[in-house]
Amino acid sequence: MNAAEIKLVQDSFAKVAPISEQAAVIFYDRLFEVAPSVKAMFPADLTEQRKKLMATLAVVVGGLSNLETVLPAASALAKRHVAYGAKPEHYPVVGSTLLWTLEKGLGDAWTPEVASAWTAAYGVLSNFMITEAYGRPQAAE
Repeated sequence: MNAAEIKLVQDSFAKVAPISEQAAVIFYDRLFEVAPSVKAMFPADLTEQRKKLMATLAVVVGGLSNLETVLPAASALAKRHVAYGAKPEHYPVVGSTLLWTLEKGLGDAWTPEVASAWTAAYGVLSNFMITEAYGRPQAAE
């Protein structure tokens, strides 16, 4: 990712942060709509899970300009996800759900450039996490 893409991701996430609770609800509602089989991997009460999602996104987005600072945590997270039943093929579904959620949350601020930057950011991170957890990358969308 280049500096312009990182800035687009960080600036757009700053606009989502004030509605983080709502964004997390939208994300999980959409995820369970498009991939109902993954719902069994989550607790019935998603309150804490929603907070964890948004907190993790905040850390990752904040660390994009110095990716090495977030990679150890991303590696650990990827390995924990294996124990929860996550598989490499779940990453593209989560990615498309995240992008869809951001598009809904940002409205007119979701431009082709912002979409491209988020796609790049998710691709870099998800491929790293897949490699850390399973030893092989897989294209993420």
